[in-house]
Amino acid sequence: MTPTTPLDERIDHALVGAAVGDALGGPVEGYTPEQIVERHGGRVHGVVGPWNGDTWRTARPIAPYHKGDGHVTDDTLMTHALVRVYGAVRDHLDAYAVAEHLVPDLMTTPRWIPELEADALPLQRIFLAEKWLVARLHYGHTDPREAGVGNIVNCGAAMYMAPVGLVNAANPAGAYAEALDVAGAHQSSYGREAAAVFAAGVAAACAPDADPDSVVAACLALAKDGTRAAIETVCEVAARYKDFESALRPLREAVAAYDTVGPDYRTPSLDARRPSRIRSIEELPIALGMLVVSGGDYRHAVLGSVNYGRDCDSIATMAGALAGALGSEVPRDWAKTVGEASRLDLHAPAVTLTRVAAEIFARDLSRRRAHESAFAQLGGARCSD
Repeated sequence: MTPTTPLDERIDHALVGAAVGDALGGPVEGYTPEQIVERHGGRVHGVVGPWNGDTWRTARPIAPYHKGDGHVTDDTLMTHALVRVYGAVRDHLDAYAVAEHLVPDLMTTPRWIPELEADALPLQRIFLAEKWLVARLHYGHTDPREAGVGNIVNCGAAMYMAPVGLVNAANPAGAYAEALDVAGAHQSSYGREAAAVFAAGVAAACAPDADPDSVVAACLALAKDGTRAAIETVCEVAARYKDFESALRPLREAVAAYDTVGPDYRTPSLDARRPSRIRSIEELPIALGMLVVSGGDYRHAVLGSVNYGRDCDSIATMAGALAGALGSEVPRDWAKTVGEASRLDLHAPAVTLTRVAAEIFARDLSRRRAHESAFAQLGGARCSD
């Protein structure tokens, strides 16, 4: 990592890093660190095959998805879809952009879905919490700003908000506000809050002199309620460790008080995923905790997230985006394997988003100067004297 890492490289590292983290975490999602060690004969240190081997097509609860072998999951599918929305709008997004662009993208354009090993509509792969977007916005004609109300509260919106942070590079408050609007179409309560805070963290990571501590500080300055408390608690614990192995159990214990899913990831508690002022999703605090433990190193942060288990594809997606935005490089062999296995050009979305970010910044600069001129003409400058 270096303060001089240019924005285009940070965007590339963040988006490629998110996809690679997603692919590494996919095959061990839902399991505990102990189960992962038993299944793989130790910790996961790179791309691995499906949990159930060749029976992935029928083995529950994974079927019919081919998780593993470098395949990305819905986290990456949604992230790339949001980049396409930015490519179409070429300006800041809001909840209406989700209704007008993201939902049709999910419903109408077949794409290669690695886990299905087929061309299909993204709608046929995404989870129920993301199908909610189509049900509420396309079929229900709900006001996009309120469509997230009633959905299960989880990391569904947060997992693909890295692009919002990147187009608002070095402006965490701007990223937070934009993501809060965008995510309103998808989530409510602490799920929506996590989406905004994650975007803010990615934006903060793009600042020239950023490090894990400054990223966490930016998140804490903006986060509210249980999300803020969970991040603060987890990152305080994370600061005591320098390797993910020793941090796995302490980080889980630190976030447990805020997590609604409970100890058994596959059998959520009765109050799981319901709106709350005092709860938090698990994924974002743990991703930030792994960023702290790793000192911002991509490989360390992502492997810690993967071996944490539970919703580790989303945790590794977030940790990968944050470390990448800091400038930490993604291992080339991992990126090559994931890109080829998933039949995706992992770098193309970054090229698109870099161009869009530059255009948005130019528009923001013009709008800001117009505002300054108008405010000065109104005599507003004298009010500060």
